[in-house]
Amino acid sequence: MTSSHWPAPFSTAPLDATVTIPASKSLTNRYLVLAAIAEGECRLRAPLQSRDSDLMIGALRALGAIIKEVPGAQEVPDLVVTPIPTDLTPTTEATEPTETTEVHCGLAGTVMRFVPPLAALVAGQVKFTGDPAALRRPMAPIVAALEGLGVRVEDGEDGFLPFTVQGTGAVAGGHVQVDAGDSSQFISAILLVAPRFTNGLHLEHIGESVPSVDHISMTVEILRSMGVAVDDSTPNHWVVLPGAIAAFDVALEQDLSNAGPFLAAALATRGTVRIPNWPTQTTQVGDKWREILPQFGATVSLEDGVLTVTGGPEIKGVDISDTSELAPSTAAICALASTPSRLRGISHLRGHETDRLAALVAEINALGGNAVETEDGLIINPAALHGGVFHSYHDHRMATAGAIIGLAVPGVEVENIATTAKTMPEFPNMWAAMVSQTAVGVAAAVETKA
Repeated sequence: MTSSHWPAPFSTAPLDATVTIPASKSLTNRYLVLAAIAEGECRLRAPLQSRDSDLMIGALRALGAIIKEVPGAQEVPDLVVTPIPTDLTPTTEATEPTETTEVHCGLAGTVMRFVPPLAALVAGQVKFTGDPAALRRPMAPIVAALEGLGVRVEDGEDGFLPFTVQGTGAVAGGHVQVDAGDSSQFISAILLVAPRFTNGLHLEHIGESVPSVDHISMTVEILRSMGVAVDDSTPNHWVVLPGAIAAFDVALEQDLSNAGPFLAAALATRGTVRIPNWPTQTTQVGDKWREILPQFGATVSLEDGVLTVTGGPEIKGVDISDTSELAPSTAAICALASTPSRLRGISHLRGHETDRLAALVAEINALGGNAVETEDGLIINPAALHGGVFHSYHDHRMATAGAIIGLAVPGVEVENIATTAKTMPEFPNMWAAMVSQTAVGVAAAVETKA
């Protein structure tokens, strides 16, 4: 074992904890993009503070947006965004004009997919690059869509980063086809900036079905909330009329996908976990936890804005389709189940921060599990698990999956838990605090009984 291995807390008793989750990454980065091209100054209240959001802020600043932190009602500062001037050439952080501005995307899919179409609206060359693993994530649909809209993209022939977008300050728009079979982000990326296209946009998806369609619905609903006309009544077609994006002041919902590992902890320990401030209506895919967890045998309730999950006496296996970004946490629960499970419709996870399907099979099996990869997902059979190293592959959701298993299996160590900073920088402390709440409660109960 090395110092880069995080000993996952093992719970000796059922949890009884309340956890507050930071803001949604999906919402924060969508609102940041829209604020950068809105009609006036915008405010994001209690947004996510993480590597992904920091990378988005850096990218938008490079394109000319002014983004400032200001005190807000919560501990997390608000963000005030002054949009990109329509006649501004991209600049470096030092604000010195350059021939080519570089945007580093890290491993953030929302940055590498959402920002290139925005760069097409700014006069100048913008080079996009990222972490080594980012250079293997599919980008061909974005390159093809931009070129189909008449935007020049250099060095994008292989369909991966790095490449350079030659923006002219305007995009005519019109009809363009996109194969978004690998990620719904390819559609959201174009939709977000489409109101600024001179002639609007008719976006048509071609190819296999689109994964994570809930994320596209999120994008459409946000656009409509700002007065943008979007017609999605015809399957696989989205029509966006040109028009202004109204300035906005919005409070960010917490990240319901990131709530997943904490909710899964209730099942792993046969305990109870509560998440306050759960929205009654939301566009976030993480709200599916309310449908998924009861299938494992958990009791789930939402009362007065508090989502409460209590694990059953055993974890039942499931057969579920399209868990999308929830799949790693779902797979971790499956690895602890008493009957077989099958996860379907998640082949696109092979193109995320890592090949999540292969990674989940490798790491579950390394702990004594029985997982196999299928064409579109996973089959996970019951097996006696043991301790060992659970590798993260620089993927935040792999790291949290290891933490879930570690609650129920002593001796699990997660390699590079720091990768959770991508969307939840305080995860290790939050996880330990959740377990310690229970430890304190159990100790107090024992002392009182004595």
